[in-house]
Amino acid sequence: MAHIKFGTDGWRGVIADDFTFAGVQKVSLATGLYFSKHKNAKNGVVIGYDARFLSKEFAHCAAQVIASAGVKVLLADKISATQMVSLGVVKKKAAGGIVITASHNPAKYNGFKIKGDYGGPAHPEMITEVEKELAPLQELTVLPIEIKSFDELVKAKMIQFIDLTKIYVADLQTKIEFDLIKSVKLKIMHDAMHGAGMGIPELLLPKIGTIRSDYNPSFGTTNPEPLPQNTEELSMEVRAGKYHFGFATDGDADRIGAVDEKGNFVDSHRIFAILLKYLMERKHYRGAVAKSLSVTDLITKMCEHYNVRLYETAVGFKHLCRLMTEKDIIIAGEESGGIAVKGHLPERDGIFIGFLLAEVMAVRRMKLSQLVKELFDEFGEHHFGRIDAHLTDVQKEKVMKYFQSKPKRVGSFDIIKYDLTDGIKLVTKDGWILVRASGTEPIIRFYAEASTPKRVQQMLKVVTKL
Repeated sequence: MAHIKFGTDGWRGVIADDFTFAGVQKVSLATGLYFSKHKNAKNGVVIGYDARFLSKEFAHCAAQVIASAGVKVLLADKISATQMVSLGVVKKKAAGGIVITASHNPAKYNGFKIKGDYGGPAHPEMITEVEKELAPLQELTVLPIEIKSFDELVKAKMIQFIDLTKIYVADLQTKIEFDLIKSVKLKIMHDAMHGAGMGIPELLLPKIGTIRSDYNPSFGTTNPEPLPQNTEELSMEVRAGKYHFGFATDGDADRIGAVDEKGNFVDSHRIFAILLKYLMERKHYRGAVAKSLSVTDLITKMCEHYNVRLYETAVGFKHLCRLMTEKDIIIAGEESGGIAVKGHLPERDGIFIGFLLAEVMAVRRMKLSQLVKELFDEFGEHHFGRIDAHLTDVQKEKVMKYFQSKPKRVGSFDIIKYDLTDGIKLVTKDGWILVRASGTEPIIRFYAEASTPKRVQQMLKVVTKL
């Protein structure tokens, strides 16, 4: 079996190749041993799973191992979004949580995410401790504990089923102004992308429109990631049904992308900025802001305008989560659609953010396209693009080596500054380019931001041709 390694957000691999039941048993035992030393160990560990192939079976396997190791398990009674597990951890004062999911990755992948007792991604040092527990198990063919039967563990109440959906819906009803959204008759469409968000928005807003909200472990013809190329169906449905806006959530429903009333894609950068403006000007939140370095400079300008401190981190929500647990952070966000807000969880939540965006529209009586235009009028236009290039290890090494040499000019673009916080960020007079090897997939991501869409495409074309 391949050596198990944790990436940017947990352990992921191709089902039946890298991600196997034997591997899940080992990682589960290591995680269980780590959580057994936690002050809340008596309250157990929450385990949930997404809508991928074998996710339920992998989750039951993890529960069986951890319960056999003497740690009580609160196991989701059905498919649950990542943030539901995190919320369950907080509400039940559990030692931590586990989610069987590969998030936005293609259907052939599955994964194992670990959550802290604060209701967010495990901090890096927590993963290090789990890896220490895992190290002596890597080469074993038989686990060093007796694995009891699932039914026996349920009977002994070492595995207890929990309705995370009920807990989550009740929580969101106290945090979003649903009555106002209903009163202004805001017409909303949700695209579950066949992911773990299926069926949840309808419990909060019964008249919401839905697409791709059925169980399909292959995710149809697209990857469950809310990007423009994957949300064309949502765009068409919003236009055809004359919806005010639509939002899509990814495979485990913690990320978001949106489309306005015209069907135009509104990325997480703009959603982040719209929410920041709302929280500062209407909700009168105070504190700092946090973003990963691949997020738009629009947020930087806004923080300067509001005179609030901005923290910038490497890519990976775990870094933003740490800030939210240690500092007074109003809002934190990453480029890939993950946004968290003060007063909810130090965790991405695509459903919560989708409805908070609806609340902004309802309170301000503005269309989504108008909210975006307002931002650009006030802070200048910011356009963003990303290309994911599938490369061999040799090709990846060659590309990264070139940019690590810090060329002063790339194509027609003069580079005025380099940032090596995560990957290589090249700052130009009109925007920036980021070149970064993915921590979860065999690809290099090329990001770019500039004042016009044309310039963004020019930047991406130059760096991907090298």
